[in-house]
Amino acid sequence: MTVSYTLKVANARFGGFSKLLFRWKGSIYKLLYKEFLVFITLYAILSVTYRFFLCDEQKELFEKVSLYCNRSTDLIPISFVLGFYVTLIVNRWWGQYTSIPLPDQLMCVVSSSVHGGDERGRILRRTLIRYANLSSVLILRSVSTRVLKRFPTMDHVVEAGFMTRDELKKFDSLHSDFNKYWIPCVWFTNLAAQARRDGRVRDDIALRLLIDELNKYRAKCSMLFHYDWISIPLVYTQVVTIAVYSFFAFCLIGRQFLDPRQGYKGHDIDMYVPIFTLLQFFFYSGWLKAGSEKLRVFIVQSVMSFWRQRKVSPYLQQSQALAKEQFSLPEA
Repeated sequence: MTVSYTLKVANARFGGFSKLLFRWKGSIYKLLYKEFLVFITLYAILSVTYRFFLCDEQKELFEKVSLYCNRSTDLIPISFVLGFYVTLIVNRWWGQYTSIPLPDQLMCVVSSSVHGGDERGRILRRTLIRYANLSSVLILRSVSTRVLKRFPTMDHVVEAGFMTRDELKKFDSLHSDFNKYWIPCVWFTNLAAQARRDGRVRDDIALRLLIDELNKYRAKCSMLFHYDWISIPLVYTQVVTIAVYSFFAFCLIGRQFLDPRQGYKGHDIDMYVPIFTLLQFFFYSGWLKAGSEKLRVFIVQSVMSFWRQRKVSPYLQQSQALAKEQFSLPEA
């Protein structure tokens, strides 16, 4: 879960960033503490068994296995595999955010290119923006369960004002096995072409600007659709997960503190608690967990958690309101 914390560190002061380490909501501690406790418990069980329940021959065998496991951990390229995987996941996560279609730019182009202060001009601008918003609602319904709960059927989309009953009939008459978010974009281009013929759009350059901005908007809708459709290859996720879990499975035995009297290299002192192994588990497993959470939660779900509390997105409300009027410059 993405938690905003920038306000907490907005002012430069002593220990400002250090306070973030003690936050629980959305923290790595909340995400990892169960696995961390399991790892500590298993390590403690093996340590107690080695120290108090094994005979001398069994201890000798355990020590040889421990040394072998410790050497074998160097053969697992965990830093490379995990680093590349998390980088891929974070780039994909940010790409999802930048692909969310926001109507601001298109709204400004419609307001500046489609002229007319009469009722026909207001309806025309409002309809163009409504078609664009309808396209985004259709794509968000397919990638976000929270938006789908807000608009479970197309009738709910009609009731919200994004579509008329006649438009719904035309929409349903066009059969497609995939999301039909592109249909409102076609309606938009047809209406823009009609506005050019009627003189509402004054020249072809303005029409071209309008269509280009719509294409950018439609491309973002398409990217969201493909992000939801095409996932990170399962085999790569499995490789990374197995690499991390197997690494720490070997660490449970290989990082045990052995009897210093045996003279094994690197076992000159018995510390009981493997501080640096626990830190390594915290860093690597936390890295994997952070990547897994971003892979599991489609970012649109997080963004829509705020939007679902309202009837429609604040961006959609704003675009509909501003498209009604053409605002003139203030007097000097």
